[in-house]
Amino acid sequence: MNTTKGKVLNRYHVIFLAQSIMIGTGILSLPQKLSPMGYTQSFMPLLFGVIASLTLFAMVWLCSKFPNDDLFRMNEILLGKWLGKFINLLVIIQFIVFSAGIISNYMHLIQSTALQEQTITMPVLCFLLLLIYIVSGGIKSIARFCIMTFFITIGLFYFTRWAIEKGDPSHFLPLFNFTPKEFYEALKQGYFSILGYELILFYFPYIIDQKKAFRHSLIGIWISIFLCFITTAISVMYYSEWQLKNVEFSVLNLFKAGEFTFIERIDIIGITLWVFLILSSITAYVWCAKRGMDTFLKKKKQSYQLYIIALIIFFIVKMPFSREFQEKLFMASNYVGYVLVSWPVFLILIYVIRKKQVQV
Repeated sequence: MNTTKGKVLNRYHVIFLAQSIMIGTGILSLPQKLSPMGYTQSFMPLLFGVIASLTLFAMVWLCSKFPNDDLFRMNEILLGKWLGKFINLLVIIQFIVFSAGIISNYMHLIQSTALQEQTITMPVLCFLLLLIYIVSGGIKSIARFCIMTFFITIGLFYFTRWAIEKGDPSHFLPLFNFTPKEFYEALKQGYFSILGYELILFYFPYIIDQKKAFRHSLIGIWISIFLCFITTAISVMYYSEWQLKNVEFSVLNLFKAGEFTFIERIDIIGITLWVFLILSSITAYVWCAKRGMDTFLKKKKQSYQLYIIALIIFFIVKMPFSREFQEKLFMASNYVGYVLVSWPVFLILIYVIRKKQVQV
């Protein structure tokens, strides 16, 4: 296996790692997750961007104190060997379940639209083989794939032009017409749609210009936030409030507003190209999970951990349980992701208290 050594991530790698990992299946159903706020949801992605910027600052500050260590190592340094290893094990499990959740959602999308009479076994296996191939190249390989993904998929926004033409701008008014409870529900359900930028806690040691890591990651985050904002705004214009709440994967349905004489279903093009976005998210999470297993088992340059992770993901996706149980499991994983976003703040407090005792 080709493992990455040294600092190999330049500024473009950092920008597009932050950007592409955030755009997985989350944006596909973001308008539905924000539906408790109705038509006033359009400004929420901008609020998410502010929260992401503040939490990113805490992450980069913590990483700057341990420039050659990832979060797995920082947990052991600041929390002690055994407690640190226990936390690391939970993080590894969360990454594996989170990855399985993204794959499951995408396969559910494929099965409900394009492959209604077929099983998803072969698509899942093909997906995992591509995942193994990309992750085997290391973090630089993943970063290059993220750059390629951005330029391949950015053209999908062209297909929303018909939704804009048919939309009603009056839906944006009145502004801020929501209750505190509706705001909380939208924040709770919608924020995990932009998760992914927190993985800088794991690939920070590979960044060449670490002093500018915050700036470069921030650029990537706000590219994604801008895309989420446009998507949400177009959805508010095009859909009724009932449709925002009930139409699953509503972003793909925006493409159906398009009209080409030579293409019957434009949304199938979107579903096909979206596999690049799914892979760019999953490969990063799986790479982090494999790194965690290397740290946990104290083994380097081993490829079997990656195959074990892929096998576990396959069984989670294909587990013989109801869709409702799977959704509850994946939702629990999402909420653990919120803990990971805020975890650096807790570690910073530990670092400040134990500053003289900590040896980097």
